[in-house]
Amino acid sequence: MTKFDSPKLAREVVVRDPVHGYIHLDTQVALEVVRSQEFQRMRRIKQLGPTAFVFPGATHTRFEHNLGVYELARRISNLFTDKYPSQSTGDGLWDPSENLLVQMAGLLHDIGHGPYSHTFEHLFGTNHEQIGQQIILDPSTEVNQALSKVDPDFPKAVASVIAKTYPNPQVVKLISSQADADRMDYLLRDAYFTGASYGEFDLSRILRVIRPYEKGVCFTANGMHAVEDYIVSRYQMYQQIYYHRVNRSMEVILHHLLKRAQYLYQEKELPVTPSLARFLAGTWDLQDYLKMDDGVMETNFSMWTESSDPVLVDLTKRYLFRRPLASAKINEESKQLLPQLKDLIKKAGFDPDYYTGVGSAFDEPYDAYKPSGKNANSQIEIMQEDGSLIELSQLSPLVKALNGTLQGDERFFFPVAMLKQADFQQYLKNGESLTKK
Repeated sequence: MTKFDSPKLAREVVVRDPVHGYIHLDTQVALEVVRSQEFQRMRRIKQLGPTAFVFPGATHTRFEHNLGVYELARRISNLFTDKYPSQSTGDGLWDPSENLLVQMAGLLHDIGHGPYSHTFEHLFGTNHEQIGQQIILDPSTEVNQALSKVDPDFPKAVASVIAKTYPNPQVVKLISSQADADRMDYLLRDAYFTGASYGEFDLSRILRVIRPYEKGVCFTANGMHAVEDYIVSRYQMYQQIYYHRVNRSMEVILHHLLKRAQYLYQEKELPVTPSLARFLAGTWDLQDYLKMDDGVMETNFSMWTESSDPVLVDLTKRYLFRRPLASAKINEESKQLLPQLKDLIKKAGFDPDYYTGVGSAFDEPYDAYKPSGKNANSQIEIMQEDGSLIELSQLSPLVKALNGTLQGDERFFFPVAMLKQADFQQYLKNGESLTKK
């Protein structure tokens, strides 16, 4: 494998960060990537999208998150270099020549995100990881040009880490695994900006007990409780922040708003900015994508408040002025009532296609062994004093209780006005678990 290096800056650039203290940009390539227009675009994309409608402080952006992941990757790779440098091929320790690669992969792991990431992806069929790789590999981007100064093959290596195809699993799993630099940063950062203290965990202890092994990264036995704390923090953040019912309601409105806009654009009845127009028409390219950010979307939303289409106007104002839908929990049994509920909603003057939705919020906080699980290949290993590895849930009763469990709910979203209708209320009561929350 090619080994990569970049000149150290004579005077490193530091960025003050509320989560990590200082972020150290100490190589020429790191500084040039951060200064690139593609990376600066991240300043204009909120990390948590509509979550700020529930937790007003959550207006932080993907710019600072990417910097935070870079800083953690930098600290961990430097720590591995100091404490666990490889002495011979195949010894399972850390190759210091991988430092720059893992740091740039951390810096660029989310470079492909668009505005309102998951809602945008679902509607327009984009994939932020694939687009991120395009940005890294396209010779026309400033990111690619900065990386290529290191080595012509460096952009390919960085993209392969993000694609999880790079041959060194230690590098890949530092960026993408159950306990990676990405998750460590976003949990702490999102907890800080939402004010949710239960999302915090002992990062300093985690950094003392993390270490490389042949197939990835693990933690020493004396640090098991710090890792437990991390798992519980992740669980709490998903249940209390990421899957908050109002946040999910605003995402439903956003999705329907964009769906209505797409329909009207195809009917040639929609004022729209050129960059978004190409997405609505399905003719966008990478340059169009790079022009998209929260500001572009909000400019279009502002125009649509004066549209001649009453549904678009209403949905836009509901989103801009925080008028969430009501919701009720449902299960497989109570789903049978949804057609009747939608019929009542239609009779009340609301189009069910735009004013109702079913949303699941289930998270697998620690899925260790299930072969079909999304985390089946990234279980957390604890290294014993004799060098053997034991999977975390086999040592921790707390994590075992969460192992492979599904926590969350499924909800039916509908207009708040329906709560005033007696027949609608009766249907709600008829569902055993279809209760207002």
